[in-house]
Amino acid sequence: MRNSIPWILQLCGSKSETDSEHNSKVQLAGGNVHLITTSQKWEEKISEASRDCKIVVANFSATWCSPCKVIAPAYCNLANRYTSMIFLTVDVDELPEFSTSWDIKATPTFFFLKDGRQIDKLVGANKQELQRKISTIADATTRHK
Repeated sequence: MRNSIPWILQLCGSKSETDSEHNSKVQLAGGNVHLITTSQKWEEKISEASRDCKIVVANFSATWCSPCKVIAPAYCNLANRYTSMIFLTVDVDELPEFSTSWDIKATPTFFFLKDGRQIDKLVGANKQELQRKISTIADATTRHK
């Protein structure tokens, strides 16, 4: 992992860059958006979601991607609002092989997963469409419980 605090945390209101690396890792574990830095961490979160009957929203983004930075605060707000879902962020540059296995052609790309299988997808930084998809999936999940 890079030495700097991951950019998604900066956009989600995490600690400043003057804080130690240790503190930034603690911050990573505590938020509603989980940064995925290994395939193992991905598998753990997918298993957790399946076990708890939760939908996963996975955001594949990049630090250099302006649209990713623009939509990140809205993504964080949605993660805080829809706590019945698990929100993940994968930096495509940190996990290039893993991202390639998901056939990422543009960032951001959002996948909606149930039991580890894709149920929907959104390519691009369309805040209204992201909100609509999350709301629709959350409503459908609530009705089926």
